[in-house]
Amino acid sequence: MAISAGTVPITSERAEFATSGEGLPPPRRRWRRWVIVAVVLVLLGAGALVVAGGVFADDGASTGSSANVSATTLATVTRQSLSETTQVNGVLGYAGSYTVLGRAPGTVTWLPKLGQVIRQAQVLYWVDGTPVVLLYGPTPAYRALAQGATAADVTGNDVAELNHDLVALGYVHKSDVDAAWDQFHWATRAGVKKLQKHLGVDQSGTLLLGDVVFLPSAVRVTALQAALGGPASGPLLHASLTARTVTVALAADLQSEVKAGDKVTITLPDGRTTLGTVTAVGTVATVPSNNSGGSDGGPTVPVTIRPTDAAATGSWDQAPVEVAIVDHTVRDVLAVPVFALLAQSGGGYAVEVVNPDGTHHLVPVSPGLFDDATGLVQVSGSGLAPGQHVVVPAS
Repeated sequence: MAISAGTVPITSERAEFATSGEGLPPPRRRWRRWVIVAVVLVLLGAGALVVAGGVFADDGASTGSSANVSATTLATVTRQSLSETTQVNGVLGYAGSYTVLGRAPGTVTWLPKLGQVIRQAQVLYWVDGTPVVLLYGPTPAYRALAQGATAADVTGNDVAELNHDLVALGYVHKSDVDAAWDQFHWATRAGVKKLQKHLGVDQSGTLLLGDVVFLPSAVRVTALQAALGGPASGPLLHASLTARTVTVALAADLQSEVKAGDKVTITLPDGRTTLGTVTAVGTVATVPSNNSGGSDGGPTVPVTIRPTDAAATGSWDQAPVEVAIVDHTVRDVLAVPVFALLAQSGGGYAVEVVNPDGTHHLVPVSPGLFDDATGLVQVSGSGLAPGQHVVVPAS
């Protein structure tokens, strides 16, 4: 005879315990336990918690056989790694935020368009009909750069990045500056002249303060602060880098479980998914002014994620996305489909194991980590081993 759903109920005491929440795990993981309970309740309602072809004796052994109440099939007990993920909100956009300052007197005569990408040796804006060019480097321009009586007369990080840029642009041969990158050589002056020829300006070999702007890489214009005909000094425009990024406000209690290099899945606004990698996890927690990104409005730390395929993220900027972060992994554990779990009338869970001779018996198990990506749950229990078959509802 088949065992009916009434033989494996969730007791009223367990239901009251679940409702009260007393002793439950922290809220961020509570939903995973509810998934298991919900699955069991669904199966109970469908009459699927049955013994496929056997009657259980008091000692758990199977005797006899009979028909099932509903269709079932078999799944194999495996030994493998499982991962627990946390779903959090994120914002898809572009990395970095920079304010471009005008450093020369004059009038703004040209500005780029919003969203325009500007690369090395391209024009950021014009002052009095003269282009101001973008060069790459972390040190901002703060002085005029010109050749001195000797190369050692003009040195510094700004000179080093200028030399690197001129070499990258093909205006200077690497061997001419390789001995001392941070010195303004004759070759540096010659390279500056070639840059000025490219821009169509006077080939003086000298860069005045305000002729160039140094930023770390190519930028994308995000906002214009200056206006045509306005003064060319002070904040003129705002820009970001061109690299795509996702930022997440992660619950602070998950900080230790997420690290740079972890893989994530990003769900885009149109429902498509793409992969990403955690590049940085903040170390200082803040309390957000709203609930965006956080799980419960409590303290959060910033997490930065780089999409693996930037092209797959489209052109959205400051767009809301969902991120599945792997925050815990267990290795070399026994795993079964979550639908194999049977709630026991006395509390706890069991799985229905099918022996090689076709008989069935229940094996009590303790559920562990639930891997929502695979639908598997970690289980431990005496008498359970890899390769065994357990009963699950037929799909």
